[in-house]
Amino acid sequence: MSNKSIGLDQVLQDYLLEQSLREHELLAELRAETATLPEVNMQIAPEQGQFMALLARLIGVRQYLEVGTFTGYSALAIMLALPESAEATCLDVSKEWTDTARRYWQRAGLEPRMHLHLAPASDTLERLISEGRSGHYDMAFIDADKTGYPTYYERCLQLVRPGGLILVDNTLWDGHVADSRRNDEDTRAIRDFNRQVRDDERVDLSLLPLADGVTLLRRRGEP
Repeated sequence: MSNKSIGLDQVLQDYLLEQSLREHELLAELRAETATLPEVNMQIAPEQGQFMALLARLIGVRQYLEVGTFTGYSALAIMLALPESAEATCLDVSKEWTDTARRYWQRAGLEPRMHLHLAPASDTLERLISEGRSGHYDMAFIDADKTGYPTYYERCLQLVRPGGLILVDNTLWDGHVADSRRNDEDTRAIRDFNRQVRDDERVDLSLLPLADGVTLLRRRGEP
């Protein structure tokens, strides 16, 4: 028994995946292809994708918003778990990375329901708001440049319906957030963001020690 979250060494991490991971073959293939990239550390963990897909099913997501798509693993994991009526709006700036995402979305038969916007995320989020999509989305996932987190969060909070979820990635930042010796821009940005949402009464909050830290937020109010 323990009154705190346990750490995972490699043996326990392997056991966790062996006993719980149900990874679709396309997700496994995409993860393997992404592992060949220098930016592989931007890929979410497979158990995180599975957890996010479970949350999406639990709240009946029909409209999913993603800020930072990379090679498409998180969007694919969630959309594979949802009915054919569900749609995803994905924001990124890289055609190279999202071309990989689109190949896998096509193979999964999902591309007609995947709406990809290649532009700075803050601009696209503002445009979605101006188009009247406030409260339109059931769930949002933020996994982009860390200094942009406060802006992305505020926009997503407006775009997600009351009772909807916002998930934010990398909020433990490989432990650097708790290391007083680390003072780089990204680490400071995540510390500031963590303090911001801790004190935000508009949301319910849990910071989970999953993968690199995932902050789970529920917009307060009746659905």
